[in-house]
Amino acid sequence: MTTKESFSINGEALLDKIKSLINEGNVTKITITDKSGKELMHFPLAVGLFGVLLAPIFAAIGTLAALVTECTITVEKEVKDDDDTKTEIKVS
Repeated sequence: MTTKESFSINGEALLDKIKSLINEGNVTKITITDKSGKELMHFPLAVGLFGVLLAPIFAAIGTLAALVTECTITVEKEVKDDDDTKTEIKVS
């Protein structure tokens, strides 16, 4: 199951917030929109994505942060259901 969260943030803190969200590990997609709601950037995150592969994304976000004063980050996260963690044992 996925959930969505949105954060309003200024351009200066944008890169730090994105890095923090990626480090959480359960983020599957990040979308950045401007204050009028126009999508500026979106990117999916795969499990096991390495820092080398994230470098171009961070560079683009850094450039974007310099250009925008206020934006919204929408994050899709993978959430585990409690039902998925239950194990059924049959005894015969």
